[in-house]
Amino acid sequence: MADAAVSGTRKAQRVLVAADKFKGSLTAVEVAERVAAGLRRVLPDLAVETLPVADGGDGTVAAAVAAGFERREVRVAGPLGDEVTAAFALRDGTAVVEMAEASGLQRLPAGVFAPLTASTYGSGELLRAALDAGARTIVFGVGGSATTDGGAGMLSALGARFQDAAGKPVPPGGGGLAELATADLSGLDPRLAEIELVLASDVDNPLTGPKGAPAVYGPQKGASPEDVAALDAALAHFAKVLQGPAGAKAADYAASPGAGAAGGIGYGALLLGARFRPGIEVMLDVLGFAPALDRADLVITGEGSLDEQTLHGKAPAGVAAAARAADKDVVAVCGRLALPPQVLGRAGFRRAYPLTDAEPDVAKCIAEAGPILERVAERIARDFLT
Repeated sequence: MADAAVSGTRKAQRVLVAADKFKGSLTAVEVAERVAAGLRRVLPDLAVETLPVADGGDGTVAAAVAAGFERREVRVAGPLGDEVTAAFALRDGTAVVEMAEASGLQRLPAGVFAPLTASTYGSGELLRAALDAGARTIVFGVGGSATTDGGAGMLSALGARFQDAAGKPVPPGGGGLAELATADLSGLDPRLAEIELVLASDVDNPLTGPKGAPAVYGPQKGASPEDVAALDAALAHFAKVLQGPAGAKAADYAASPGAGAAGGIGYGALLLGARFRPGIEVMLDVLGFAPALDRADLVITGEGSLDEQTLHGKAPAGVAAAARAADKDVVAVCGRLALPPQVLGRAGFRRAYPLTDAEPDVAKCIAEAGPILERVAERIARDFLT
């Protein structure tokens, strides 16, 4: 347990649990349920409100559904072209679409990567399904992708055409873009011009270059150094060819923050007119976090690993920042803690409770995360609520 340098603990009567998933162990919904159960073991009558959160990556649709959105399922192409069942969320004309549902790493067979050929075509089909469902605003959460195709597959599913010198469609995936000769965006679904499209991501990388999608995230998707170089060149070529139908903005978008998100699908979304916003900021708005925060005296947030990356747009940091602005105490739960108390304090956390404090065996923490998290929540109740 790490205690941040924040004084003046207040006794709370109502608790808001707004945590992200513990990846590989618990979904955000399960984290909220376990924390609530542990708190109530100490204080059975405690008022606990749960609001699972996400930052635009995998788990975003589940968080929206937990907040009251309707789950819609549709058959779309997976990253390798095989058909999968993917979901989006819908409420009052707003759709939450998660690209990982169609084109995420979890859609690949175990141990299989396809850095050069994985396609975002299914993500475009998901966006089209949201349009068909009557969405007027689409929050497009991107992250956890298996792809590095600059959103070319997504754009193709929405009516764009990308052809080689022989007039044939280029092969799927980022590698195939090296063969691109002509791009035609005139067939894009006209409904896209009539809606608000929000690109929600926790990364602000450009499309190419040392901080671009292939260099930074390609290795996570199985790309060798040679693959990274090939993908970077192919995406740069893609952006250059797109200057034909899209004009100078094709180059501007390639250098824009968020273009490199999820293997460059952010670039494709920007071409569609999307507005880039930090994923957690968007999701807190969509999920109704502000009114829930108003009702709370203590906020509990967290994720699997509370580390330096948390501070750069991840859900717990967004929750802590909003809670601090509202003068509410925030504590964090996590599987692993890699931030010192001073850093936690500056980020707005009152204290952090890693599972490893309750159970030093990391393997057991992963395998038995639920029961251990309940024990951690009991400790939070004793420290802050009694």
